[in-house]
Amino acid sequence: MKLALGQINSTIGDFAGNRERIRDAAVRARSEGAELIVFPELSLCGYPPMDLLDHEAFVEENLTSLRWLQQHVPPEIAVVVGYVDRTQGSTGKSLQNVAAVIFGGRVVFRQAKRLLPTYDVFDEARYFEPARESRTWQFGSLHIGIAICEDIWWETEPVPGTRYPVDPVRDLLDAGANLILSPSASPFHSGKLHIRAGLVSSIGRNNNVPVVYVNMVGGNDSLIFDGYSLTTDAGGALRHLSPGFAEDIAVIDTDQLHVDGRDRVDERRTSRPTLPGDGDRYAELERALVLGLQDYLKKTGFTQVHLGLSGGIDSAVVAVIAARAVGPEHVKVFLMPSQYSSGGSVTDSEQLARNLGVAYRTLPIRSLYDAFADVLAEEFAGTEVGVAEENIQARARGNLLMAWSNKFGSLTLTTGNKSELAVGYCTLYGDMSGGLAVIGDLLKTEVYALARHFNRHGEVIPEEIISKPPSAELRPDQKDEDSLPAYDVLDGILHRYLILNQTYPQIVAAGFDAGTVSHILHLVGRSEYKRRQAPPVLKVSPRAFGTGRRMPIARRIYESHR
Repeated sequence: MKLALGQINSTIGDFAGNRERIRDAAVRARSEGAELIVFPELSLCGYPPMDLLDHEAFVEENLTSLRWLQQHVPPEIAVVVGYVDRTQGSTGKSLQNVAAVIFGGRVVFRQAKRLLPTYDVFDEARYFEPARESRTWQFGSLHIGIAICEDIWWETEPVPGTRYPVDPVRDLLDAGANLILSPSASPFHSGKLHIRAGLVSSIGRNNNVPVVYVNMVGGNDSLIFDGYSLTTDAGGALRHLSPGFAEDIAVIDTDQLHVDGRDRVDERRTSRPTLPGDGDRYAELERALVLGLQDYLKKTGFTQVHLGLSGGIDSAVVAVIAARAVGPEHVKVFLMPSQYSSGGSVTDSEQLARNLGVAYRTLPIRSLYDAFADVLAEEFAGTEVGVAEENIQARARGNLLMAWSNKFGSLTLTTGNKSELAVGYCTLYGDMSGGLAVIGDLLKTEVYALARHFNRHGEVIPEEIISKPPSAELRPDQKDEDSLPAYDVLDGILHRYLILNQTYPQIVAAGFDAGTVSHILHLVGRSEYKRRQAPPVLKVSPRAFGTGRRMPIARRIYESHR
């Protein structure tokens, strides 16, 4: 049998657009001989719908769209589509996360999701009732089991020390499944593809069953879905890998997935897909951030972006991503020098703008700073010049950028990185002003590595921007390392604390200075109120600031976390 993988980009709540996308893909797959096509989890309504599920009209339109598909997909092809259904019964939540099979104009099979993730960015138990059983569906000679996304992750520990009480894949195999379909909406982070592929491969290898994994692609708010749908054969070997970060309809022959002696001989003459290597990490990050920005703009209705270009590495990297995401003709950058800005910062920014082909304009802020200082002179009399005066400059810049946004309907991009957001080395209503934090999940050292990736075939970002010591340039001769440890040290601590969830003793045991660790952890805790007011951050790490890390603001901050 020929089977198609429908890797599509759904928009949350765009029922007309999503169902037409599904129909068109089914028509195309059928024209290429496919008898069955599988679409991602909740592909009909988009993922994650969050509190839209509390609106009856949202659920009803989702069901109406399912009925529309019954009438409009080719009756000769079976279509596996993800949607929201009402729970049958009087107990528990009223909704379920369901995959339905449409064939011959009828819904011939349904399977609800059994394992509902409630960690990181996921909160499905808030909305859905889990299925109580897993059943198979016979299609020709195949006994097909559907395991929706998390249902194949039973053997992992979603939160350290916890395990799911049931194994949906085992139950499907016990029921006689000889093919597992996994419609999924699995967000991207660096290294995630290898984790998924290893999991799917182990299911096939350990159970002698082929697995067809179809993942969503596209950006929805902070989340980026990378696609990379894949199939493994009954021996766990990778047989197909869809492209990453792009829609794709791929048709495969299921006979190639059931391994026997003949197939093993044929393997030697058949090219096999391979996973991207470690050396592709920054190329993958670039594609993820470009797609995340593109879809954020497309799905929120923006066509133009702008940002402040400081002459530093962060704004330079964001400018490159913006130009590649929407085209240089849709990007404008502003140089906003103060009395403390170096001449090199201005000339480097101008050169970068010319390299990218983006429009730029210089708006000096010295007069704005002086006006603020005059108004506050009496109130600030007798005090030392310090952070308050430095932040006036950042806020003047933020006001100019937001004024441009209001006047021309352009989206302001913030340029802060994860290291700065973590320790509060950023200004509320200043450089944090904007609609999207493009690199807010990249540590400073990763920003540098991405910049070097951009320059791998020639200078895009002027070398002086990459090589000079980082500085906010808010006071004379200021350097970031006046306030923070070296970024390789800072990022090493932050990675262990934020991503690996290590404690103070564990980080110190890894070789970091105890006083430095204590100071950094205190800064992270003290800066929570700032992050609560930050724009959405494009998630590219296992744990980003935002819904994936929820900390109270009003709490005791343990400096040492002993």
